Amino acid sequence: MEERKQSQRILTSILNGPERKLLVYLAGKMPKWVTSDMLTFVGTLGAIIIAVGYALSNYNLNWLWLASFGFLVNWYGDSLDGSLARVRNKQRPLYGFFLDHTVDCLNETIMFIGVGLSPLLNITTSLFVLVTYLLLSVYVYIAAHLKNEFKLTYAGLGPTEFRIIVVIVNTLFIFIKPLSEIFTEVTLLGTTMRLGIFDFIGLAIGLIIFMMFFVSVIKDARYFAKIDPLKKDE
Repeated sequence: MEERKQSQRILTSILNGPERKLLVYLAGKMPKWVTSDMLTFVGTLGAIIIAVGYALSNYNLNWLWLASFGFLVNWYGDSLDGSLARVRNKQRPLYGFFLDHTVDCLNETIMFIGVGLSPLLNITTSLFVLVTYLLLSVYVYIAAHLKNEFKLTYAGLGPTEFRIIVVIVNTLFIFIKPLSEIFTEVTLLGTTMRLGIFDFIGLAIGLIIFMMFFVSVIKDARYFAKIDPLKKDE
């Protein structure tokens, strides 16, 4: 089979430098029996822990600590699987790309459904953000195939930075009780929804993600139209 090069990873996040050094260090200390596939599914375990923590926070907000711990587990597995393969020089460009990013989509779905079942976000808001995230993910995967560029960060923020932001939000929700009591009712298409303060933040984030997706698609559509022009009739 023809060998295929890995797409160029574009990492411009705020924490990229120190995070990369930490991941290389952790990968170097990893026992030989640990594989990249095992770490990929540790990331899925983290997603499940996140969803369970959020669902249980309906009974006690302290369960949000479990959700925050899940983000640590998810980061450990999701970020370290590729680093381990690179440190050991055992990259599998086709299989690794397929498995890692297919599982990523599953993990994100689990996590967003979990947070939608919590007091933090209305399920409608959570699913809206999930849809915009998956749209952007599809664009990134297509660009990786056509442009050989795999862009992982936008506006200086990547998955790690977003995990940290969500953990901070969880902590604020635990310690500042009034945050869970601030809400308003909004009627849309005959359906009344109860939206809290983080719902409006979530909706804003979803709209920003959608705009990044839309602008990127328009920009690349023009680029591909230029390099792949319509053939004239002979």
